[in-house]
Amino acid sequence: MIRRRSLLALAGLGGAAALLPTGPAQAAQASQPAQAARPRTIDLPTPTTGRPVGTTTLHLVDRDRPDPFVPAAGPRELMVQLWYPARATAGHPRAPYTTPRVAAAIDQRVSLDPGTIAALRSTARTDAPALPGPLPLLLLGHGRTGLRSNCTALAEELAAHGYLVASVDHTYDSLAVEFPDGRLVRTVLEDEPADLEAAERREIAARVADLRFVTTELTERQDRFRVDGSRIGVLGHSMGGSAAAEAMRLDERFRIGLNLDGGLFGSPVPDLGLDRPFLLLTSLADHETWQRWRSHQHAWGRQLRTLGAGHLSFTDLPHAALPGNLPGHIPADSYAALLGTIAPARATELTRAYTRAFADHFLRGRPAPLLDGPSPRFPEVELRWSRD
Repeated sequence: MIRRRSLLALAGLGGAAALLPTGPAQAAQASQPAQAARPRTIDLPTPTTGRPVGTTTLHLVDRDRPDPFVPAAGPRELMVQLWYPARATAGHPRAPYTTPRVAAAIDQRVSLDPGTIAALRSTARTDAPALPGPLPLLLLGHGRTGLRSNCTALAEELAAHGYLVASVDHTYDSLAVEFPDGRLVRTVLEDEPADLEAAERREIAARVADLRFVTTELTERQDRFRVDGSRIGVLGHSMGGSAAAEAMRLDERFRIGLNLDGGLFGSPVPDLGLDRPFLLLTSLADHETWQRWRSHQHAWGRQLRTLGAGHLSFTDLPHAALPGNLPGHIPADSYAALLGTIAPARATELTRAYTRAFADHFLRGRPAPLLDGPSPRFPEVELRWSRD
């Protein structure tokens, strides 16, 4: 039971859904018309620098690999969203947070009032011209049955500070993926797999293959975006963080890795460690997979805990929770486990600051005292473990 509960607590939107009520009440909520209780626009925090940010989507097909979840579907297809520093944004519309059909699927899955996710507004502008020159690349992964948009506020912050950020919808794992031809492909993952460890290995392997394929595509194209192949990192929330660790183990192109509150499931990393810098930003004080990883990590490593955070505090969901009446749809203890007590804007500020300090230090050679001990700017963050 502890093992299964660990997965639910650390698995992203899939884990969140397992803590939410199901049955007639949720079905009734989901069947309400989209106009009912639609909140006004919900603005995500703007980046901490005024530099413009662009975004675009790519439809990529890995013709050398059948889909690992639905082989009959043919070659592996992925939707990838890029955020990047833009030259200018005049004449380019503000990008939608996600498509209307995917937004509705999130509302239903997470028990938000209909129309909540559609009301979220990001900062980036669609297809704005990119800054010239090679950019450091950060691959960004979502939680189990999450979506590529889950950490938009973080992605926009990193892009505003000069990174190309690529967030991958892991098809058939992601809650819902809409392709350019109009297909809406939903998750096939079970909330509680019968063989938990086998499911974890299979899911992590699929994610890592996706990340490596996307990295190859972006570094070899060098057309609209020029990638500095010597400065690539991988990060993710929940199971996305687990995949980041395994991707580092298997692919030396990833110089750094960051895990946002994910148990290190589905790979041997906890028992082997990593030979490059790896950062854990967590809401929990500890987890058995983190304990094992700390004992075997060979390179720089940190675990930093945000006091008052919940598992989803590292995503955009807290900004939608109150406008979408999430406290009215789920039990108080579930809400606390998912979102904690920290204010949404503060949670985003902390996650952005520590993620950027980490990437800037190891990919740009900048000092990062923030990673080495308590900070008066961020008293909520405690250093749980370190290795230099």
